Amino acid sequence: MTWFPIILLALVAFAIVAFVMRLPRRAWTMLGAVLTFGQAGYAMQGNPGMAGSPKQGVEGAAQSGEVIVSVRRALFDPAQPPPRYLMVSDGFARRGRFEEAAQLLRGGLQKNPDDTESWLALANALVEHAHGQVTPAALLAFERSEASMPAHPGPAYFLGIAYLRSGKPKEARDVWAKLLEKSPADAPWRTDLETRITQLDALMANVAPATP
Repeated sequence: MTWFPIILLALVAFAIVAFVMRLPRRAWTMLGAVLTFGQAGYAMQGNPGMAGSPKQGVEGAAQSGEVIVSVRRALFDPAQPPPRYLMVSDGFARRGRFEEAAQLLRGGLQKNPDDTESWLALANALVEHAHGQVTPAALLAFERSEASMPAHPGPAYFLGIAYLRSGKPKEARDVWAKLLEKSPADAPWRTDLETRITQLDALMANVAPATP
């Protein structure tokens, strides 16, 4: 099950850089090669069972926080800067300090309860603080984020990723399928979402026969 989030995160990273950040098409091949090289390096050298050290854990959390914040920000209008408390919270998240990030967001949301991005940032921080698990509090934050802006793809997108990380590909597939169903026909993310669902179906089909 470990390979589900690794492969899907690579696909998601490609989609974000290629379509959301509008990487020129001529550079797509290089981007694909970089992601493939990273997966190959993990396959050769990765050792999930190896005991970690506090220093490695902090570095890994910081890298995770940097990616999550960058991808989330790419899904929102850069012309509308986030609230100050969210910017400060992102600073903590980028350093892997997700508990402090969540505390700041809770305080900010008391005064700004309808901010979609803040609820999404809180959901992500809670997932990271729980080491990739979708806790009830994180799920509530995802739901509040979606309720404040139902047409925005961010909450369902990140919730699907969180489910994959927690080893629940079926739940991830269901979330993305619902997002696809309610997305407009001309939504820029439809094609990518359809591709990801198809690839996830293929992965689950390949894994299912080997499952007792």
